[in-house]
Amino acid sequence: MRPVDWIVAAAYLLGVVAAGTWLGRRQTGASDYFLGRHRLPWWAILLSIVAAETSAITVISVPGIGYATDLTFLQLAIGYLIGRIGVAWLLLPSYAAGQLQTAYQLLGTRWGGGARRTSSAVFMVTRALADSVRLFATAIPLAVITGWSYPVSIVVLGGATLLYTYAGGLRSVVWMDVVQLGVYLLAGAAALVVAVHLAPGGLAAAAAAGKLRVLDVRVSLTAPYALGTALIGGALLSAASHGTDQLIVQRLLATRSLREARLALVGSGVVVILQFALFLTVGAAMWTAFPAGRGLRSDEVFPRFIVGHLSGGLAGLAVAGLLAATMSTHASAINALASTTTHDYYAPLSGRDDDAHLLRVGRLFTLVWGTILVVGALLFRQQETPVVQVALSVASLTYGALLGAFVLARFRRVRQRDVVPALIAGSLLMGVVVFARALAAALGHPSLLVTLGALAWTWYVPLGTALTVGIGLAASLVPDARQHGHMDAQERERR
Repeated sequence: MRPVDWIVAAAYLLGVVAAGTWLGRRQTGASDYFLGRHRLPWWAILLSIVAAETSAITVISVPGIGYATDLTFLQLAIGYLIGRIGVAWLLLPSYAAGQLQTAYQLLGTRWGGGARRTSSAVFMVTRALADSVRLFATAIPLAVITGWSYPVSIVVLGGATLLYTYAGGLRSVVWMDVVQLGVYLLAGAAALVVAVHLAPGGLAAAAAAGKLRVLDVRVSLTAPYALGTALIGGALLSAASHGTDQLIVQRLLATRSLREARLALVGSGVVVILQFALFLTVGAAMWTAFPAGRGLRSDEVFPRFIVGHLSGGLAGLAVAGLLAATMSTHASAINALASTTTHDYYAPLSGRDDDAHLLRVGRLFTLVWGTILVVGALLFRQQETPVVQVALSVASLTYGALLGAFVLARFRRVRQRDVVPALIAGSLLMGVVVFARALAAALGHPSLLVTLGALAWTWYVPLGTALTVGIGLAASLVPDARQHGHMDAQERERR
């Protein structure tokens, strides 16, 4: 990178930390810190949702997917929109009906503390793993572009994000998300203009090579972006991530009304489709403009293109875009994890509900989770699978179980003693599915594990949801022993 690029990137990083810290001044309590006093405008929440779910993985991997394949990944984003519409009309009214701090408080209201804490724990484990992968993902382009090592990149990003998240809470996170979304979309648009300018024949050459194909109408359980698989898998993945994941639900709880929450959620689905279209098209344009990248891993193509072809401060803008994408998601994860730990564990178990006290505790948990995510990213090891698939696969490990628990809440006969084992069993069984390939290699390639290993990752959430619901409903058919004994006593009295 040239001096002007370093200046752009450094100015952005310092500016975000300073602005985020300033926005978080005068915090008065945990409700302000975690939910912005329910006064955040819907359009800011909409943009924040998009920024929070994007991360550097989109900026890195999605252009790589467009470069290596075509635009069929876009079908997944259409499924995302379908899932959000379902959540907006089926689940959001339940959230709006009560004064909730976390998504899992809804399950606690339905069943009790056991269901609330179990679902919250499942979320925390999944979010910690997935966001460690996301934080690591940004180290890939930063190492290529800046020459930093992976550990240095991870610590710089994690530390800078933690500073303004600790000081500002959700309000700071949301407004910084709005800024950061604009930065990385601008960086993507600049890269597209340069790639099209450099490509012989522009996008016409990419179209002639089939790189602009959007529809894949095959019926397949192994092709992740075939139409049916992408729509069903994308819809249920989005329903789980945007209906049961505290990272997103926390933002929806911060809106002023149910109507505004719906506008933010559904609108974010439309923006995500446009965003994916932008970055996939960048990849298709690079396929013609940057043939030297065809021997690289897909996650390395875009960073190498930035180094070789962006000049005049554009490389610095691209680095700022990568920083923006990572920091928005990382800040959201830290704040959501601190929120669930404070409200689902500390407050009910300690009996402390003073808002000012919970603010101090929440900030302490912010520091703890920020450190855990950095350590997790440092422990992650690079592999050949695109990091976007790694992160989504990790999230899918328990997303199905969480969604299944919310589905079971609609069945009156299901008890807490039914849903808690179903949640745990569903997550464990999906662990076998997600890691089936590794298990098959270790156990001599048994046919069942080989078959499961070939299953497209987009089926993980539908399968996890079905397993959890099935186990919960089956458990609900077993009568309660105490109730059964009481009925026997009544029968003896009648005799």
